Order: sequence, then C-alpha cells, then structure tokens
Amino acid sequence: MQIIDARFRQHTWRYVGQVGLATLCVLIVLLLLDVVTHSISVASLGASSFIAFTMPHRRASRARPMVGGYLIGTAVGVFFSWVGLGTHAISGQAFAIRPVICSALAVGLSIFLMVITDCEHPPAAGLALGFVVSGVDLSGVTVALLGIISLYTAKTILKPVLIDLV
Repeated sequence: MQIIDARFRQHTWRYVGQVGLATLCVLIVLLLLDVVTHSISVASLGASSFIAFTMPHRRASRARPMVGGYLIGTAVGVFFSWVGLGTHAISGQAFAIRPVICSALAVGLSIFLMVITDCEHPPAAGLALGFVVSGVDLSGVTVALLGIISLYTAKTILKPVLIDLV
C-alpha cells in the first residue's frame, strides 16, 4: 500500500506550486467575501476549490457543473429554508422534525436536479443543506454565487499552467 501518490515524486514542484496557487486564489476570494457571516457558503467554496484546482482539466471543474451546481443548490436551499421556517397552528414535538426533513429533501432534490441537468457538483448539495440548516439571506446567496464564479474564473485563467493532480 502506497501512502504518497507516485506522481508526486516526479512533479513535486508542480504539486506544491499548484496547491500554492489554489491557496492564494481562495485567500483572495475569502478576503473579498464576508467569511464570518457566511461560513456555510465559504465551507462549500473550500470543497469546490479542491475540485477546481486538483482536477482543472476534468469535466467536474467546468462551468456547467461548478456554476450550474451552485445555482441549483442555492435555489433548492433557499426554497427548503423558506419551507422549513413555516409556522403551524399545531405546536409540539411533531413539527420539531420539520427542519430535518427539509434538510434531507434539499440534499435529495439538489442531487436529483444536478444529475438530470448534467450539473453534478457535490459541494453544491452541501450548500443547499447549509442554507436550510443555517438559514439564508440575500448576502449569503450573493457570497456563494460570487465565490464560485470567482473560483471558476481564477481556475480558467490559470488552467494553462495547471495539471490534474488527482
């Protein structure tokens, strides 16, 4: 069993340099966005940056899955966040489970919509879940969408010097 990727020895500086570029891009995006208030969006962006900068030439890091997945995850997360906040005339423990059900439905519907539209991006399903669990506002949506567009743009600009590390 090999712990270190065999290609790492041949391309050590490419790996280190590329991860350094990814780190710098994420740092710039985080400095431009409100990372304290929107931790759910930022966490999803961290996962997306892994895909963008370790697999820059694969389908998973193209615009359709990355940006399309975020559009779907955001829309579904906003919808189920709104549904989960509804009030009922009947009170009690029966409705305490409603946010949990909405959270699961948000993930399931996000996955379904991403798969049928060829926009598969796993961090976007996490984004939908985060919006339901943490709540959502316009600035949170803005951070998520501007963040993924910024990461995708940075990856596209740097793509000629990037290799697939995975």
